[in-house]
Amino acid sequence: GPTAVGKSTLGVVLARKFGMEIINADSQQVWKEFDIGTAKPSKELRKEIPHYLIDIVSPAENFDANRFLTLADEAIADITRRGKKVLVIGGTGMYLRMLLKGHCEAPGRDEEIRKELRERIEKEGLASLYQDLRKIDLPSAQLIHPNDPIRIVRALEVWKLTGIPLSEFHERHHFQENRYMALQIGLNVDREILYANINARVDIMMEQGWFQEVQNLLQKYSEKIQPMRSLGYRELALAFQKKVSLEEAINQIKKKTRHFAKRQLTWFRSDPSILWYPPDPKRSIEMEIKNFFGGSDV
Repeated sequence: GPTAVGKSTLGVVLARKFGMEIINADSQQVWKEFDIGTAKPSKELRKEIPHYLIDIVSPAENFDANRFLTLADEAIADITRRGKKVLVIGGTGMYLRMLLKGHCEAPGRDEEIRKELRERIEKEGLASLYQDLRKIDLPSAQLIHPNDPIRIVRALEVWKLTGIPLSEFHERHHFQENRYMALQIGLNVDREILYANINARVDIMMEQGWFQEVQNLLQKYSEKIQPMRSLGYRELALAFQKKVSLEEAINQIKKKTRHFAKRQLTWFRSDPSILWYPPDPKRSIEMEIKNFFGGSDV
C-alpha cells in the first residue's frame, strides 16, 4: 500500500501473532545511516522480530531491483528452511512485482545510451528528458517522479533500445506466473486520512531530528549519492545548502509525498490479486492469513 498507511504497524502485529519473519520491500530502508526519513523500524523491534534487507548497503553504494530480488530470494530460502513463515512489507511496487514475477523482459543496461542521456541532463536539465518520456511513454511518466533521474533514464533507455515503451514490458511482466505462492494484502484509507497521516509523519520525523540527520550525512557523503536523491532527503539537502528555506522544504516534502502515495496506489490497483483492507480490521486480515495457511494459527 501507499506510504504512511500503516503497513509496518500492522505487519508487526501479524508477525507476532503468526511467528513470521519480515522482509523489507521499501527501497529506501536498505541504506545504512538513512534512518529517520525512511521510517525504519527500531533496532529493539528488529531484535524481537527478525527483519531482512534493512541497513544492508553503504550510502555510497547503488542498489536496484535486481539486487533486491537476489537478496530477497536468499532470505526467503533461509526463513522457510527453518520452518518459519515470511511476511514481506513495503510500498516499492517494482520490488514486490519482481519478487513474485521474476525479472522483467526489458533489455539490460546500455552504458553508451546512459552516458548520452546523462550528458543531456547536464546540458538540458532533467525536465527536458521527462517531457520526452511523457511523449513516448505516458503511463511510465505518470508513475515516475519528475525528479527521479534513475528511472527516467531507464525508461528512455528501454525505448531507445527497443522502440517499445517500458510500460508495455511491465504489462507483459504482470501476467507472468508467480514464483511463490503468496497472499497479497493491500492497505488503504480515505484520501483525507492518508494525507493527514503523511503530513503528521513528516512533522514527527522533523521533531525526531531528520534535518540534523541530513546535515550529518552531507558532511560525510556527496549530495549526489543515490539515497540522498530520494524524497525528503533531497529537499532537506537543499535547505541545508540555503537554496530554499526549511519551511519551504518541509512543505515540498509533504506535497511530493502525497503525490508519491497517489502513484503507489495507481501501481498497486493494477493488480487484481491484491485484497484491499483498511489497516484497522485485523481480525479480517488475520482470517485471510489463517485460511491461506490452511486454517492454522502458525
